[in-house]
Amino acid sequence: MALGVLQAAAPARAAEDCAASEAKLDVTVEGLRSPKGLITYTLYPDNKRKFLAKGGSLERIRVDARAPATESCVPLPGPGTYLLAVYHDEDANRKLNRSIIGLPREGFGFSNNATSSIGLPSFDAVRFVAKAGVTALKIKLRYLTGKERLPADLPKDARNLLPQP
Repeated sequence: MALGVLQAAAPARAAEDCAASEAKLDVTVEGLRSPKGLITYTLYPDNKRKFLAKGGSLERIRVDARAPATESCVPLPGPGTYLLAVYHDEDANRKLNRSIIGLPREGFGFSNNATSSIGLPSFDAVRFVAKAGVTALKIKLRYLTGKERLPADLPKDARNLLPQP
């Protein structure tokens, strides 16, 4: 299986790569604030120097976003230890938009739902072990700026009472 970038325009290829893979991830990304754009999965090897580094990823997969959750299969090179970063590319421009001070303007998350109060989560907090077969991961997106996603259980008539942007 060739690793690289799989695009939303080629879902059949992504499915074939996943079906042919000895190890794969079944990833559910939760907490999307809209169904617009793409979900981008970036898989990293168990190497601290490559994590979030330019050119350090093993694979990048983009799929159409579906709110409130998007489920996808991510093929792995084989069983082992990996790290996964995810972001909601709401405008489908294929990059993570940032504010003037560098904060992500789009939702993002990491394997193990690793978080940090300041900066990025630690390398060790993001690592996970994938065995042969299917490994399930759930990742809840975080949005730091912009319009926050409303709670799913908020009654529709209560939404009208909220300030409008």
